[in-house]
Amino acid sequence: MDFPLEMHRKAFKAAVAGLCAGDQGKFWQMNEKLFDNTTYSGTYLDPENLIKYAEELKLDMTVFKACLEGEKHDAEIRQRIEEGTKAGVSGTPGFILGFIQADGTVKEVKRQLGATDLYSQYEYLINQAFASKH
Repeated sequence: MDFPLEMHRKAFKAAVAGLCAGDQGKFWQMNEKLFDNTTYSGTYLDPENLIKYAEELKLDMTVFKACLEGEKHDAEIRQRIEEGTKAGVSGTPGFILGFIQADGTVKEVKRQLGATDLYSQYEYLINQAFASKH
């Protein structure tokens, strides 16, 4: 889920850009552009760069720009921030592994808050989650 941190003032618009690209079937491609172009200066999230990434993905630019400049996805992102906060997420990355139950709620099994770059750690958490389901 999107969880743009308030302290990263350009992160919310980047989340919007991802969802706007997703409207055209290119969410993950935009996600890759955003992370592949990460710099410490933060200029990679400037509006002109979000537009450049969309052009590189060959999106319909009229639709993308209208989406990016509008509020189409704002409520959805705010809802995700609220859900994450209620679940105890306070930063990124944050992972909550669980299962969607018949009533639509999530049964949490494991939680990983904070960065880890160890694939084996995630693999372990996922395997534990599946083991607890049976």
